[in-house]
Formats: sequence, C-alpha cells, structure tokens
Amino acid sequence: GAISEEARRAVTAEMRREFRPEFLNRVDDVLLFKPLTLPEIERIVDLLTADLRRRLEDRGVRLEMTEAARALVAREGFDPVFGARPLKRYLQHELETRIGRALISGEIQEGAAIRVDEGPRGLEVRVENPGPE
Repeated sequence: GAISEEARRAVTAEMRREFRPEFLNRVDDVLLFKPLTLPEIERIVDLLTADLRRRLEDRGVRLEMTEAARALVAREGFDPVFGARPLKRYLQHELETRIGRALISGEIQEGAAIRVDEGPRGLEVRVENPGPE
C-alpha cells in the first residue's frame, strides 16, 4: 500500500527538527516503508531457508521445516527496528551452526532428512538417517 502524503510531511518535519541543514542537504531521497507483516516475514524465512535447503541437497540431505518452526523463526528472529536482517543471523546461529556441526561430526549421513520443528526450548532439529540397505 501507499504511504499518505500526511505521513511523508510528518517525517520530513521530524527530520528537519532532528538533523542539521548541512546533513539534510546531502540526503538525496527519503524512502518510507510500512512495517512488515508476519506473513511477509515468514516468506522471508522461506527465502533464507531455500538457500540452506539447496546447499544440503548438494550433499544428498533433505531439509524439512514445519509451519510451527517457520512461525517461531519469524517471531524470534524479526526485530521491528532492524527489519528482517536479524532473521539471517538467527537462522545461522540456531539452525545452520547446529546442522554444520552435525555434518562435521558424521551425525548426518547422505540421504538423511533433517526435520526442524518448534520444541519446548526453541527450534528442535531432528536427523533421520537412512537405514542400512
């Protein structure tokens, strides 16, 4: 949706009160954004996990994330002040690092499925390795 002209004027007036004219003269344009909604944040989680999913598929490992896990990442990793940027750090810390350590230790074998769900203490990562043939 569009941002009203009244909101634009209010932001401009606030900037004039807070910043010196010398600084404002160097600003070419001001972009206003509406806050992200939870469904939009969850979509960003999907985009960020798609990269991890592709990297794991190259190793023959499947990544499955439940809706509850996706919603948990969206809630815990999003910061209204910083936007969606903290989501990537949250996923790196809470998911990628754990999966990476499990790969290095040999806990995850080729053909495994990694299931990510919401648990009592945050993200729960379970590995289902293929059985012996």
